[in-house]
Amino acid sequence: MTKVRIEPGPCGFTTVVTAEQTEEETVRVRVASGCESVRKMMEAVGPELEPYEICLTRPGENALFDYAKAHFPVHAGCPVLAGIIKCVEAESGLALRHDASITFVE
Repeated sequence: MTKVRIEPGPCGFTTVVTAEQTEEETVRVRVASGCESVRKMMEAVGPELEPYEICLTRPGENALFDYAKAHFPVHAGCPVLAGIIKCVEAESGLALRHDASITFVE
């Protein structure tokens, strides 16, 4: 099981993602988020994700981004989608578990 916590910034909508590999080679994803848009996305996309279809695509070309393009409020810098994808990558063995961050430098 892989678990990540995403702190998106000033909106304060912390998101916790848990991913677990299934016997069918999919990854079962649970997302707890203060963001209504993220919760609705996961309801629409469903809990079973195919790692190759989610992780090994060009940026912006998977089911999560397709949903977000159609339904999310305008906020292209939201790191939650990337965090969900990173969690699925790590759980499925498509990437190493390693923290990522965005830091403002004054």
